[in-house]
Amino acid sequence: MNKSKVFKIGAIAASLLVFTNVGYAGEFKRFSVSAGWLHVMPQGKANPFNINTAVENGTASKVGSISVGSFINAVDPDYTMNEFNVKEQLKELEELDAFRLIGIADADGNILEGESGTAVINGLESWQSRGTGLEADDVDTLGLMFNYYLNENVSLQLIGGIPPKVNIKGKGEIFAPLSGKATPTGTAGLLFPDGLDLKQDIPITNLGSRSKAATARAWTPALEAQYQFGKPGIDKLRPYVGVGLMYAYFNDIELNKGIESDLVAAGHMIQNVLDGKAGAALDGELSSGDMKVKVKASDAIAPIVTAGFTYDLTPEWFTTASVSYAKLNNKATINVINKTTGQQLIHSTTKIDIDPLITYVGVGYRF
Repeated sequence: MNKSKVFKIGAIAASLLVFTNVGYAGEFKRFSVSAGWLHVMPQGKANPFNINTAVENGTASKVGSISVGSFINAVDPDYTMNEFNVKEQLKELEELDAFRLIGIADADGNILEGESGTAVINGLESWQSRGTGLEADDVDTLGLMFNYYLNENVSLQLIGGIPPKVNIKGKGEIFAPLSGKATPTGTAGLLFPDGLDLKQDIPITNLGSRSKAATARAWTPALEAQYQFGKPGIDKLRPYVGVGLMYAYFNDIELNKGIESDLVAAGHMIQNVLDGKAGAALDGELSSGDMKVKVKASDAIAPIVTAGFTYDLTPEWFTTASVSYAKLNNKATINVINKTTGQQLIHSTTKIDIDPLITYVGVGYRF
C-alpha cells in the first residue's frame, strides 16, 4: 500500500483509540489473536452505468461506405414518408436487390460513398444504461483477529486476513442509444429529399452473459472498539459487541476478456465517427486508433458493526464466532482510450453497493 493508504488506516486507528480510552480502567492489558474461516456475503444490488463518449450531440460526420444492412438498421423504425414506414420499405428494396440495380450500392452490398452523404449524430454524448451494473460475489478467506484489551471488558480489535480474489458479476446489456438525421446525396438524396431519421440501440456488451465481469483483489482491514460482557477467568462464554470502521482497497483488477474486446470495438466505433466514417462505425470496422481499456475501483471507508462471542477452552485458548455488517460501497470506472492520440473516447462509471455481511469462526490464543 502507498503512504496515503497507510495514513488513512493510522488515522482510523487513532480515532478509535481515543474513543476506547474513555473506557480505560486501571492498568489491565492483554493481547489476543485468533485465526479462522471468514465468509463474506455482499448484500448490495447493482447500480446502472453512467456513460459518456467523445461524440458530442450534434456531431456531423460523413457516412462514407456502409453496408445496406447497417444503413437500414440505423433508420428510425417509426419514421414515415408519404404515410409509408420507411424502414419496412427499405427492407423490401433490400430483398429485391434494388439498391444495386439503381446504382446506390455496389456488388458487395455497400452503399456508395457518393450516395451515403452525411449524418448528424445525437445520443452518444451521455446516457445512463438502466438495468445494468456490477455486483460482488460471495467469497471465503482466512481471517485474522488481533485484540488489545484496555481493561477486562473493552478492547480494540484489528480485523484482517488474506486478501481474497473477488468475482464481480455483471448485470444487463449495455446499448448505445444512437439517434440523429442522415442526409443522403446523389440518387439516394433524390429518393429521400427530407433525409432519414436515425434511431438505433447499438449493442455494446452483454454483462450478464458472462459468468463474471471482472475479478479484483480486496484489501479490507477494519478497526473496532469492542465491549465484552462477563468476567475473564469466571465466565467461559462471553458475548461481545463492536463498532468501528472498515477501509477497502482493490487492486489486481482484471476485466473479462470478452467484455474488454467489446469495449475495444466500441472505442473503434467512436473513433470512426470522429474520423468522419460513420458508416464504418455502424459496420463495426477498425478505426485509425489503437484502443486500450483501463479499469479502476475507488477506495472506501465504511462503518462496521459486530456481534459475537468467545468461549474459553483454557485460560489461554478460546474459540470465537461473530457476525459483522459494513455499509460499504465504492465506484468502478472503465475508460476506453485511443493510445495513438491519448484521447479518452469512452468514460463509464457505476456505484457498487457491496454492503457485506461477514461471518467468522475461529480459534484464538491470549498472551
